[in-house]
Amino acid sequence: MTELQSFGLRLADPGAGAPSRRGGAGPSDHKAVTVDGVTIMVPVHTGSAFNSPFVAGAPDADGSVQLRRGTIPIARVSFPKAPRFHALQTFDGVPYSHIATLHGADVLATTVLQTCIRFESRRKACKFCSIGQSLAAGRTIAHKTPEQLAEVARAAVLLDGVKHMVMTTGTPATPDRGAQILCDSAFAVRAAVGIPIQAQCEPPDDDRWFARMKAAGIDTLGMHLEVVTPALRERIMPGKASVPVARYMQAFEAAVAVFGRGQVSTYILAGLGDTAEAILDICAQLVALGVYPFAVPFVPISGTPLEDHPAPTPEFMRAILEPLGAMLSDAGLRSADIKAGCGKCGACSSLSSYERAEGRHADR
Repeated sequence: MTELQSFGLRLADPGAGAPSRRGGAGPSDHKAVTVDGVTIMVPVHTGSAFNSPFVAGAPDADGSVQLRRGTIPIARVSFPKAPRFHALQTFDGVPYSHIATLHGADVLATTVLQTCIRFESRRKACKFCSIGQSLAAGRTIAHKTPEQLAEVARAAVLLDGVKHMVMTTGTPATPDRGAQILCDSAFAVRAAVGIPIQAQCEPPDDDRWFARMKAAGIDTLGMHLEVVTPALRERIMPGKASVPVARYMQAFEAAVAVFGRGQVSTYILAGLGDTAEAILDICAQLVALGVYPFAVPFVPISGTPLEDHPAPTPEFMRAILEPLGAMLSDAGLRSADIKAGCGKCGACSSLSSYERAEGRHADR
């Protein structure tokens, strides 16, 4: 799984299973692939994927697919089915898939605001981000209302058995950095259907927002560092780097006090220039606070300034994921205990498999 996520995958039948994603926020240029019962997101539209040694054949009658490395068959994999709720639309004609989409096997994900004060400035934009691409291509809408999100969430649960929901947002020009919008959205969804929710935003200006978010029905919170070395943050994500790592650490501590250990997480994009030592050092600090550091391999997305940046090697990812898995197991922070969100889904990284392996080793 680690190698698949580093190298990507070539597809004999690109239309098989749930549709892949291009552009937008979150895992993009990926396709969901189920390997040994675990669903992961694998790059399929990137430069590295076009040259990947891994090839997925056309689906057989039972829906399974032969995975080959070069010409050598190595496994049988499958693709989650296209969700039924994607075929529906609102009364005013907005396709449900423009409001929220299926991630992994059973996660509903949405970007509530598809605009961002960082992305709208070339000087401030995160160089890896493609939040504006799907909006420009007409595959989504700029602002999903609470009513729309509630309608789609209810359908996704009833029709496709979705288990939890992720709400992220572009950063608006308000001091709360999107917390109010996420509160309104979560309150509407929880009134319509009882589904655990993760919200994701930058640290708000006031830590009291964490209690408000919890009261609105948000179960877990993601505040994403992405890059950990200050100088690298300023170069790759100059706008977001205006919120220093120290503020993130303060916000993490305050958020854990509200949501609980293991229910606050952060994305770390491995492969952008941070050393494995720098990533593991900050992960140790995060774990000590009760934060789940979700380390994922960087995926260069077409159309972004970093589209030609190489993906991290499997060896580099193992150098991070193996010790991080042990660190999480020792601290009792397990992805299976997270109520909702990216860490619970685990599809964008093979971290949970290292975590489970370390847990089995400790049990012995």
